[in-house]
Amino acid sequence: MLYDLTLHMGYIYDVAAAGGRHILRIMPLSLPHRQRLVAGSVAIDPQPEERTSYTDFFEHPAITFAYRSPHEKLDIRMQARIHVEAPPITADLSPLLESLGGELAAYWSLEPNSPHHYLGKSPRLPESSDIAAYAREHLHPSMTVHQIAKALCARLHKDFKYDAKATTVDTSPNEAFALKKGVCQDFSHIMIVALRSLGIPAGYVSGFLRTIPPPGKERLAGADAMHAWVRIWCGKAMGWIELDPTNNIPAGSDHVVVGYGRDYSDVAPVIGVLKGYGNHSTVQAVDLIPLPGT
Repeated sequence: MLYDLTLHMGYIYDVAAAGGRHILRIMPLSLPHRQRLVAGSVAIDPQPEERTSYTDFFEHPAITFAYRSPHEKLDIRMQARIHVEAPPITADLSPLLESLGGELAAYWSLEPNSPHHYLGKSPRLPESSDIAAYAREHLHPSMTVHQIAKALCARLHKDFKYDAKATTVDTSPNEAFALKKGVCQDFSHIMIVALRSLGIPAGYVSGFLRTIPPPGKERLAGADAMHAWVRIWCGKAMGWIELDPTNNIPAGSDHVVVGYGRDYSDVAPVIGVLKGYGNHSTVQAVDLIPLPGT
């Protein structure tokens, strides 16, 4: 599937900010046999006084930029053309959970894609006895790692309610777990903590999701969304798979990957510091448009 992707993030400050420094991670990745970035650009208004590009540890293309003079707004626009393929459906070659530890011990690499980075606690994901108990409730010795991941994905989708007003970007997994509601970030964080409690490497995927309007309804401009889902290491033979607990589906051709990390903190679309005070208003719009004939 070939898409034209646009993202608009806007911030209007009640009082002009005196300065700021930010990092952007919004450009989709090129991934072998998964997706290819054909072309892309990022425009920032007002023009920053400093702007550089780099690749971080997890191999995300990132932009850092800074302002040293007052500005009343920040407007970020990204455009990209991206070719996306659904991951192929393969046989379940994952081991039983009791055998996974041996395969991890034999994995002697700390490259960015190494499962060892996705096993323990991470900045936003401490251990949780409540989530660990939840993960063990329907665990059977005969289940493979892949089966465990799919079962947990389905259970989260059933037990938790999507509610955009229930949580914020700073809500912890324990808080969202107690509420039994939240957004894609919460669903993904809870699933990652649950899998790690079982000794299964799991990470956070940041990206975009194409939304399809109900039958008979027109698609609304800007109605697509930034999204999050989970990647799971299913042993040496099977490698990484990706599941979307918010929708209880495998990540497919409607999922566009921006970055992989241990949790949201590794792949936040925009982070930084601002010199100023007062409130601000925000706007965000995403369009993921399939090109005719693809």
